[in-house]
Amino acid sequence: MSSPCDPANAPVGDVSTALLVIDSRLKAIYDGRTGTDPEQQRMVDQFAASLGPAEADALLEGVCTLIYMYMDWLRVVCERHDKEVVEHVVPTLVATMRMMPNTFRPEVIPTMAGLLIAAGTGLSPNLWRAQYGDWTGAEMNPLEATSVLLAEHINRIVGDDQDFATRLIADALAVTDDH
Repeated sequence: MSSPCDPANAPVGDVSTALLVIDSRLKAIYDGRTGTDPEQQRMVDQFAASLGPAEADALLEGVCTLIYMYMDWLRVVCERHDKEVVEHVVPTLVATMRMMPNTFRPEVIPTMAGLLIAAGTGLSPNLWRAQYGDWTGAEMNPLEATSVLLAEHINRIVGDDQDFATRLIADALAVTDDH
């Protein structure tokens, strides 16, 4: 029986821009810039202000697609080692979220964990979240941070390759563009 949260029913969104944002955040972290760079924040704010509602929705959907793709890749890797992706990934990321109270207020952690679990069980994170109403402003930074944490987790498990998660998606996009 098909689920209304099946990824085949979900819009893909603007994955390219979402990947650019996530990759930018990862590079800043790897460069040791964990604080907010005022110039980068100004550019992000300017970019966000330039988005209309449709573009903002597409970016949001793109971030959810990234989360789905990362969790799908992790699921395949976990299955090769007879592990369950939800059991292997979610507790680690939730523990990290709990150590970041400025980014992850306690009330958003269950939603972010739910997104990861939805993706890890083959559901669209965006469609899963839509069941509970519209996204809130308070969920935007945690959503972005969740995708960054997930990409960083992948980079770490493949042997500290700081660009692996970005290449994984870029390669998938290139194959899609070729067809």
